[in-house]
Amino acid sequence: MLTRHARRALPRSGDRQARARPARPAGLRAVSLAAFPAGLRALSLAALSGGLCAVSLAAFPAAHPGGAAALPLPAQLRAAAARQAAADAIRDNQRWVLDMMDVPAAWRSSLGAGVTVAVLDSGVDPDVSDLAGSVITGPDYTGTDTSPSSPDWGMHGTWMASLIAGHGHGPGDASGIIGVAPRARILSVRVIPDRSDPHYAAYQREQEPRIQRALADGIDYAVRHGAGVISMSIGYSAPSRAVRAALLNAYDHGVVLVASAGNSGSQAGAPSSFPADYPGVIGVGAVDEAGAVAGFSSDNLSVQVAAPGVSVPAQGRDGRYWWVSGTSPACALVAGAAALIRSAYPGLPPDLVVSALTSTTTGRPRRGYDPGVGFGTVDAAAALARAGELSRALPPAAGAAGSAAPGGVAGSAAFGGGRSAVPPAPVRPRGAGPLVLFAVLALASLALAGAAGSRLAVLSRTRHDPRRAGPGMTRAGRDPA
Repeated sequence: MLTRHARRALPRSGDRQARARPARPAGLRAVSLAAFPAGLRALSLAALSGGLCAVSLAAFPAAHPGGAAALPLPAQLRAAAARQAAADAIRDNQRWVLDMMDVPAAWRSSLGAGVTVAVLDSGVDPDVSDLAGSVITGPDYTGTDTSPSSPDWGMHGTWMASLIAGHGHGPGDASGIIGVAPRARILSVRVIPDRSDPHYAAYQREQEPRIQRALADGIDYAVRHGAGVISMSIGYSAPSRAVRAALLNAYDHGVVLVASAGNSGSQAGAPSSFPADYPGVIGVGAVDEAGAVAGFSSDNLSVQVAAPGVSVPAQGRDGRYWWVSGTSPACALVAGAAALIRSAYPGLPPDLVVSALTSTTTGRPRRGYDPGVGFGTVDAAAALARAGELSRALPPAAGAAGSAAPGGVAGSAAFGGGRSAVPPAPVRPRGAGPLVLFAVLALASLALAGAAGSRLAVLSRTRHDPRRAGPGMTRAGRDPA
């Protein structure tokens, strides 16, 4: 997950007050494999930073004594033949990810056609084999002028996009990465640079409001350009009013919002990560191939669901295939599942899409919820079936009333049905006529009261003025002697 720590972030255990640091692929240290034994020389590990592990699948040995200890890789990789990794072998290695989420069964009902998933990240290379023809390139809000042709541009974003909407390549698209929603389209909006970006140092010096403004602008752009799902494999340690307003606007337009929950591990008081912690956003944690919570996955209440996030195959902007680990790939996979639902049931409001995803999970915690996995691991096929039930239960006007919002959801479907769902007033409202009549009557009453008051004043003066004494009365008021 690309993260940025805000200036006023809460201090972590053993740390001083967190200082402002720009977004980065969360948690990976540079590793050199130059001295690895023969057979692993073609294997390369990306020298990235902060929480994201990425291993190129260029070649793997048939056997490598001690290799597992030097570099922990999945068993199927250690057993792979010592040759250039074929793209169809990548598909085989990806199978456990898709099977854990029951994606092949979901494909019988939906492939994500007609849905645009906005990837707010470091950029997406539209020319890699498994995404060719599926990427729309949006603006760059980072304030850097790094060229998209730079090898340091868009690595993280391309990984994420391939997991969402990769369609493979070759005869029958049978080779390479297949995303959860292979017929969806990707809208790439660059809101953060990769740490290896040559202008990263300048970005690092930007003020926090400027950094988060980029994310808010990216969200607004995605809404204006028809995104049905927004995937945000990024994180900040403090909220932003601008981002919150942009998210509320997106939700109001029927957009499903998904974000990675963070890579701060399960230590007590793992910090919240934004945007995952905003209301209305699906926060995603990571699990390994056995379904256990990944050691790096943040353990906090922003986690609503989980998905595979350890050694997940993805295609990078260099065209090679990588194992990626973090809550970033988990977020992308869940965004793909949301796209399947959005494609099959475009009128389903985002809160019901969330309900479909959270109510049908596998590996559900014993007590129903756990801050490590949320409500459990997403089951795409079961979520689609549940979404169908929820869609059929909607009143007929729920998906058609009002103007259609981006993603096919009517604006009036958000937030309980909008104004059309408000029942009529129990008493018929009065028009302006009665108000005018009441005003005239009030003025007439005031005039009468004024006249009566004047008359009483005159009578009072007449009664008490000696110059106006009546016949047969003296000034003293007695009879004459």
